[in-house]
Amino acid sequence: MSQPNQAPDPDPMPQPPPQPDLDACCGNGCDPCIFDAYDLEMDRYRQALRAWRARQGAPAGG
Repeated sequence: MSQPNQAPDPDPMPQPPPQPDLDACCGNGCDPCIFDAYDLEMDRYRQALRAWRARQGAPAGG
């Protein structure tokens, strides 16, 4: 049971960016495409997650 006055986690686990719907791409070859931007955000998320796991002493797999 959580306590209502409990302080928030000072080092919360990073959360992945929301994946765009397949319909979000217009199909016109935009540069950058919405999925290019998503891939870059996922790269940043993965880096942040690896750093967070290292700080937590957690295994790197997953």
